[in-house]
Amino acid sequence: MQQFNLKQLREKKGFTQNELADKANVSRSLVVGLETGSYSETSTASLKKLAKALDVKIKDLFF
Repeated sequence: MQQFNLKQLREKKGFTQNELADKANVSRSLVVGLETGSYSETSTASLKKLAKALDVKIKDLFF
């Protein structure tokens, strides 16, 4: 089970969950699920989109 650093990265950039979802072209439910731990896995494509939107490397999304 992966633990994501997404909330901290998102807040550091000043994005809301909706803003990050829009910027990354993913669903808000994915962002919420990864932040709360209800989603422990997602596709590599979604991780790439989130990392790009946050201007970080994919590995930085994980604790």
